[in-house]
Amino acid sequence: MDIGESISQAAIREVKEESGIDCEIAGLVGIYTDPKHVIFYTSNGEARQEFSVVFRAEARGGKPTASTESSEVLWVRRTRIDDYRMEPSMRLRISHYMESSPTPHIA
Repeated sequence: MDIGESISQAAIREVKEESGIDCEIAGLVGIYTDPKHVIFYTSNGEARQEFSVVFRAEARGGKPTASTESSEVLWVRRTRIDDYRMEPSMRLRISHYMESSPTPHIA
Protein backbone atom coordinates (compact mmCIF):
# COMPACT_ATOMS: atom_id res chain seq x y z
CA MET A 1 0.00 0.00 0.00
CA ASP A 2 1.08 3.52 -0.67
CA ILE A 3 0.67 6.25 1.95
CA GLY A 4 -2.86 7.69 1.79
CA GLU A 5 -4.26 4.63 -0.01
CA SER A 6 -7.00 2.29 1.23
CA ILE A 7 -6.49 -1.47 0.98
CA SER A 8 -9.06 -1.72 -1.84
CA GLN A 9 -7.39 1.15 -3.73
CA ALA A 10 -4.05 -0.64 -3.34
CA ALA A 11 -5.51 -3.90 -4.67
CA ILE A 12 -7.04 -2.18 -7.70
CA ARG A 13 -3.77 -0.34 -8.43
CA GLU A 14 -1.65 -3.49 -8.04
CA VAL A 15 -3.91 -5.50 -10.37
CA LYS A 16 -3.62 -2.78 -13.01
CA GLU A 17 0.18 -2.46 -12.59
CA GLU A 18 0.86 -6.20 -12.66
CA SER A 19 -1.74 -7.39 -15.18
CA GLY A 20 -3.08 -4.46 -17.20
CA ILE A 21 -6.63 -5.24 -16.00
CA ASP A 22 -8.95 -2.62 -14.51
CA CYS A 23 -11.03 -4.19 -11.75
CA GLU A 24 -13.55 -3.54 -9.04
CA ILE A 25 -13.28 -5.26 -5.64
CA ALA A 26 -16.28 -7.53 -5.08
CA GLY A 27 -15.39 -9.24 -1.80
CA LEU A 28 -12.79 -10.99 0.30
CA VAL A 29 -11.59 -14.54 -0.37
CA GLY A 30 -9.34 -14.70 2.69
CA ILE A 31 -6.31 -13.66 4.69
CA TYR A 32 -3.38 -16.07 4.63
CA THR A 33 -0.39 -16.42 6.94
CA ASP A 34 2.25 -19.06 7.54
CA PRO A 35 4.35 -18.68 10.71
CA LYS A 36 7.00 -20.95 9.13
CA HIS A 37 7.41 -18.64 6.13
CA VAL A 38 9.87 -15.99 7.29
CA ILE A 39 11.84 -13.92 4.80
CA PHE A 40 15.28 -12.59 5.73
CA TYR A 41 16.54 -9.63 3.74
CA THR A 42 20.33 -9.75 3.58
CA SER A 43 20.52 -6.18 2.27
CA ASN A 44 19.38 -4.69 5.58
CA GLY A 45 19.17 -7.62 8.02
CA GLU A 46 15.41 -7.33 8.32
CA ALA A 47 13.26 -10.43 8.89
CA ARG A 48 9.55 -10.49 8.01
CA GLN A 49 6.70 -12.90 8.41
CA GLU A 50 4.48 -11.88 5.55
CA PHE A 51 0.78 -12.37 4.98
CA SER A 52 -1.49 -11.98 1.99
CA VAL A 53 -5.00 -10.66 1.56
CA VAL A 54 -6.88 -12.18 -1.37
CA PHE A 55 -9.82 -10.26 -2.81
CA ARG A 56 -12.56 -11.31 -5.17
CA ALA A 57 -12.66 -8.85 -8.05
CA GLU A 58 -14.50 -8.27 -11.29
CA ALA A 59 -12.74 -7.14 -14.46
CA ARG A 60 -14.02 -3.80 -15.75
CA GLY A 61 -11.61 -3.15 -18.60
CA GLY A 62 -8.00 -3.09 -19.66
CA LYS A 63 -6.03 -5.66 -21.59
CA PRO A 64 -4.00 -8.56 -20.13
CA THR A 65 -0.42 -7.25 -20.24
CA ALA A 66 2.76 -8.57 -18.62
CA SER A 67 4.83 -6.25 -16.43
CA THR A 68 8.14 -6.30 -14.57
CA GLU A 69 6.29 -8.31 -11.88
CA SER A 70 4.53 -10.77 -14.20
CA SER A 71 5.98 -12.77 -17.06
CA GLU A 72 2.61 -13.63 -18.65
CA VAL A 73 -1.00 -12.57 -18.10
CA LEU A 74 -3.92 -14.49 -19.58
CA TRP A 75 -7.47 -15.57 -18.89
CA VAL A 76 -7.74 -19.23 -17.92
CA ARG A 77 -10.89 -21.35 -17.92
CA ARG A 78 -11.77 -22.81 -14.54
CA THR A 79 -11.63 -26.29 -16.06
CA ARG A 80 -7.97 -25.72 -17.06
CA ILE A 81 -6.58 -24.52 -13.68
CA ASP A 82 -5.14 -27.96 -12.89
CA ASP A 83 -3.08 -27.79 -16.12
CA TYR A 84 -0.83 -25.12 -14.58
CA ARG A 85 2.08 -25.65 -12.19
CA MET A 86 1.98 -23.42 -9.13
CA GLU A 87 3.01 -23.24 -5.52
CA PRO A 88 0.64 -25.16 -3.22
CA SER A 89 -0.18 -21.97 -1.31
CA MET A 90 -1.31 -20.28 -4.54
CA ARG A 91 -3.38 -23.32 -5.53
CA LEU A 92 -5.06 -23.18 -2.10
CA ARG A 93 -6.00 -19.53 -2.56
CA ILE A 94 -7.44 -20.24 -6.00
CA SER A 95 -9.44 -23.19 -4.70
CA HIS A 96 -10.89 -21.00 -1.94
CA TYR A 97 -11.84 -18.41 -4.57
CA MET A 98 -13.52 -21.06 -6.73
CA GLU A 99 -15.54 -22.35 -3.73
CA SER A 100 -17.29 -18.94 -3.61
CA SER A 101 -17.80 -19.19 0.14
CA PRO A 102 -19.65 -16.25 1.69
CA THR A 103 -17.26 -16.44 4.66
CA PRO A 104 -13.62 -15.42 4.11
CA HIS A 105 -10.90 -17.97 4.87
CA ILE A 106 -8.73 -16.76 7.77
CA ALA A 107 -5.54 -18.71 8.51
